Amino acid sequence: MKRTDAWSDPRHVQRLRRRIDAIAARLPRPVTFMEVCGTHTHAIAAAGLRRILPPNVRLISGPGCPVCVTPVDYLDHALALAARDDVTIATFGDLMRVPASRRRSLERAVAEGADVRVVYSPRDALALAAENRDRRVVFLAVGFETTVPTMAAALAEAEELGVGNFLLLCGSKVIEPPLRALVQDPEVRVDGFLLPGHVSVILGSDAYAFLTADYGVPGVIAGFTPVDVQLALLALIRQLVQGEAVIENRYPRVVSAAGNRRAQELIARFFAPADTRWRGLGAIPGSGLVLREEWAHRDAARLPVDLPTSVEPKGCRCGEVLKGVIEPPACPLFDRGCVPEHPIGACMVSSEGTCAAWY
Repeated sequence: MKRTDAWSDPRHVQRLRRRIDAIAARLPRPVTFMEVCGTHTHAIAAAGLRRILPPNVRLISGPGCPVCVTPVDYLDHALALAARDDVTIATFGDLMRVPASRRRSLERAVAEGADVRVVYSPRDALALAAENRDRRVVFLAVGFETTVPTMAAALAEAEELGVGNFLLLCGSKVIEPPLRALVQDPEVRVDGFLLPGHVSVILGSDAYAFLTADYGVPGVIAGFTPVDVQLALLALIRQLVQGEAVIENRYPRVVSAAGNRRAQELIARFFAPADTRWRGLGAIPGSGLVLREEWAHRDAARLPVDLPTSVEPKGCRCGEVLKGVIEPPACPLFDRGCVPEHPIGACMVSSEGTCAAWY
């Protein structure tokens, strides 16, 4: 058997299931863990892991999908920029179908004549700008620390090559402030976190020390196979049984303690923390990233546009889903008009969205 196969081996999954059941039986009360990575949400749903957890262990999804947590006003701004005759929007594909105010989307804007291109990286958007010097190419910079270094690298290359028409509409977010907000939210009541694998490659495991130091809440960094997730859950349960609260790295084949220093330096060179809004969580101080003043000429937010009053989809409870307060079937729109083919809320659009994963 190949080494990679072992991480999804059904026999190994069943052995771990029995170990989890055995140690969970020693828990003094039911517990709730939260995963805060969209890829985890998708992987857990695809493997059916929630269905094989013991009844006293609940696993909920948090705000780990960058597309889902992007607020409506950001999408309204992107649509306003797309309406300009001199602007080409470059975006990751997941954002194309996310509803903005009044059920509008970038996909619909294309049908109405806007120049919107799907790209696979910020560097693709930079190449588009280099080929179309008579237009402003605006990359929709949405993501967490995983993708922000690629945005910074594209900016560095744009400066080096003198591609002045490459701009960003900043919408990226960082993971520490929302984790703090979730721990302090009385509605959520999380006993431990399944910490993101991809983000942790950049930040390193030491970045989560605040969870235990400030709140006494444990966290375990996990990979994305069924076995990865089970090992992380087993570690979380064991900590609670033993009365511990530490940060464990169960993804050492990829994640180090210090993370990727070069990527961290790139982020710090071009971006500064800023207050920003999250769908479901509201405004969180220092949770967003904006361009530093020396790079203000790359900021698409400075282009004049008429912005509408933002309106959330009526009846959509995506915000509560993102906080883990409700599960998707509790939303009155789930599978009743809001389906992947015709999403009403952002959580049903991306494959990393909680509603899409549950559906």
